[in-house]
Order: sequence, then C-alpha cells, then structure tokens
Amino acid sequence: MSRVILDDHLLRDFLADEIGPDLAGTLGDASPVTTNMYLARLCRSVVKASSGALTGSLSPADHLELGRRLLWLGDDVEVVPMRLLTYRMAVLADTHGLSTLGAEAVAAAEHLAVPLCVWCGDDGPRIRTAMEGIGGNYRTLHTSASA
Repeated sequence: MSRVILDDHLLRDFLADEIGPDLAGTLGDASPVTTNMYLARLCRSVVKASSGALTGSLSPADHLELGRRLLWLGDDVEVVPMRLLTYRMAVLADTHGLSTLGAEAVAAAEHLAVPLCVWCGDDGPRIRTAMEGIGGNYRTLHTSASA
C-alpha cells in the first residue's frame, strides 16, 4: 500500500474528517504518515486552542474531539520513529539549513520513499530545495479551509 507524509495542517484535516479535494486526491488509497514534530506542533496548537491558522478556527467541541483523536491515533496514522532519522536529519539540516521540523520531514520522506505533502501556506523554500536535492516528491496542497 502506498503512503504519503502529511504536515500538521493536512493531518488536522484528516483527523477532523474535513478532507478537501486536494487531500482527497492525494490520499486516494494511500495511508497517511506524519512526523513526530508535525504531530507535536498539532498537539500544541490543540492545547493552546485560542488562535492561529492551525486550530484557531475550531469550536471548543471540535478542539476536544481533535485532542481525543490525537491521543488515540491507532492505525489511522503512522508516525515515523525519529530514531531512524536522526543522523540523516543532522546531515540535511547542515546541508540545507533546515529546522529540526523540516529536517525530520525531508528525512522521513526520503527514508520511506514517499511524497511529502504540506499545506500551501507552509510551503518553505528550504524544504522544497532539500526535497529537490534528494529527488523527492514534494507537494503543496490546500486545506479544507483554504480550498
């Protein structure tokens, strides 16, 4: 079965069952995968719950439900173990000037040989360049809220 890596915005849409046309077309029969840092950033946003592009527009009930889904990801979403990526992350960070979050995303996509999908509002030139440098598949998608 094929897989795709989702950033925190796209993971939010997937977990909230608000899958827009871009994400639906990308997922198709593919399984969603994310990284530890994307997962942590989404969790932090749910805990803050007051504002911001990631979860600021959700109702209190939707925040609570998203928090529940994050606690019990189960088999719905694979999270790439960071221990498999750390050395490559260091190389990518040094070579491309990536943040830890960006280095983990690129390393995970390379490790699994799968597309890295990010919300178009988080389209970072360094991540894009790093993905091009490794010959990876980098996709920018609209979220359900931005479609």
